[in-house]
Amino acid sequence: MGAWEYLSRAGLAESALRLGTHAFLMALILLLAWGLRAFYQLVEQEKTPAIARSLTNLQEPATARQNPTDTPLDILPVQLPSLQAELASLAGVPRMAMLHTDVPSRPRTELTKYIVQAGDTLFGIAEKFGLKAETILWSNQLVLADNPHNLRPGQELVILPIDGAYYRWSAGDGLNGVAKFFGVQPDEIINYPPNHIDLAALGDLANPNIDAGTWLIIPGGRREFVTWSAPVIPRDNPGVAKILGPGACDAVVNGSIGNGIFIWPANNHFLSGYDYNPEANHPGIDIDGNEGDPVYAADSGVIVYAGWNDWGYGNVVVINHGNGWQTLYAHLSTYYVNCGQSVLQGAIIGTIGATGNATGSHLHFEMMYNGVRMNPHEYIK
Repeated sequence: MGAWEYLSRAGLAESALRLGTHAFLMALILLLAWGLRAFYQLVEQEKTPAIARSLTNLQEPATARQNPTDTPLDILPVQLPSLQAELASLAGVPRMAMLHTDVPSRPRTELTKYIVQAGDTLFGIAEKFGLKAETILWSNQLVLADNPHNLRPGQELVILPIDGAYYRWSAGDGLNGVAKFFGVQPDEIINYPPNHIDLAALGDLANPNIDAGTWLIIPGGRREFVTWSAPVIPRDNPGVAKILGPGACDAVVNGSIGNGIFIWPANNHFLSGYDYNPEANHPGIDIDGNEGDPVYAADSGVIVYAGWNDWGYGNVVVINHGNGWQTLYAHLSTYYVNCGQSVLQGAIIGTIGATGNATGSHLHFEMMYNGVRMNPHEYIK
């Protein structure tokens, strides 16, 4: 205590306390390290098998192994090689030979043919091959006609090695024109190895030496979809939809106007098929429902199409809401409205079905505003 008071008067108490604390910590660390070292040595001693000690005894002189009474002992024969192998195994884990080598997957460079299976979807097939859904459509236009609902089990699809388009060369085509149509440069088509184009024999790009009927991969190519969904159908000229089928209407004079607030057109508020995906040429949503479930007018308006659609939509009803909005209801099993009829929001206009190109009962629902297709999820409440 006297020493502490002396250090305090000298102003060294804080420094002495700090040094003492540091010294204590260092001593504690050293003690801990020594204890851990002793512990691991003890563990290693316990792990040493008795057979190792037997091997050591076998290598000692016979006199050293005899007991004080010199009574001979029967010693069991020991196979030294096996003991040595066991001791060697204690030194660590031996490296084993690799009998199988995994070859990393390599990018595909050629076309693949795929047979559609039950339960397949456009998006599932695209994901299976690491492609975009639109690539599947653009490379199989003759089979799918740019409509994901045309997918059927048993169809044979062409699967490109990369995203892009697939084009059948016609007589009179020029590489500049084809490349421009798909939004790429001619060199991208010419230099793509799977196309097997002979540069020496190609000739003029405006009239190249490519046989009519030759299929070419267009890397990164894009094109507009061919779509048979309803165009804008104005009240004063609904006949523009005659190309779609017999459900087209004559001119409508007047009728109900919508309020721009939309309700769900079916009892279920979840999907059973494709979602809104214009990049895959699916401009609407497929709402789940059973055959015969009611379909409601999403908003008030006038019927400008009611009947069969020749391009895969089955029975269709289209409502012009008189405020720039238009809604479409497809694959109906029945419809209860006629051309020119005014309907109020929530009125039953038909029932859910599976007419046209549909693999199961559902309601295909589309929305359009001033000629632009919109995502229904953003507007229906």
